[in-house]
Amino acid sequence: MNKATLQQIFSSNAGFGALALRVPVGVIFAAHGAQKLFGWFGGYGLEGTGGWMDSIGLSPGVLMAFLAGAAEFFGGLALILGLLTRPAAAALSVAMLVAIFAVHIQNGLFMSNNGYEFGLALLAASVSLLFSGAGKASIDSLIARKLNQ
Repeated sequence: MNKATLQQIFSSNAGFGALALRVPVGVIFAAHGAQKLFGWFGGYGLEGTGGWMDSIGLSPGVLMAFLAGAAEFFGGLALILGLLTRPAAAALSVAMLVAIFAVHIQNGLFMSNNGYEFGLALLAASVSLLFSGAGKASIDSLIARKLNQ
């Protein structure tokens, strides 16, 4: 990868506002990923989540559960740290698009009906971070400064 590409990945003019978005959204994603991968926080782990994914047509289920869980868990950790925020936000955006269209869209907007409003909010946050980058309080910012020296 050339220096210009790395600068695009790590740079951000978002200031400290991105921190207020990154941390809580990162916690939410990491927790949901931990449910899928490890069965933590009342989740079903890879086998249980994989079985459910198979049942809704996302096959092979265990692989799909691993991909979704890894994107959410590691992407969430990346957001919390502000490390590789744009690539993490891109992966999380894809995960939310799949969740919205494969699981929730037919139930309408509202969460009370298992609708897509929560997924849409997480998608919007992820896309926002994809565009803005991590902001000042991040590891990405430190790397960007080193690249600019």
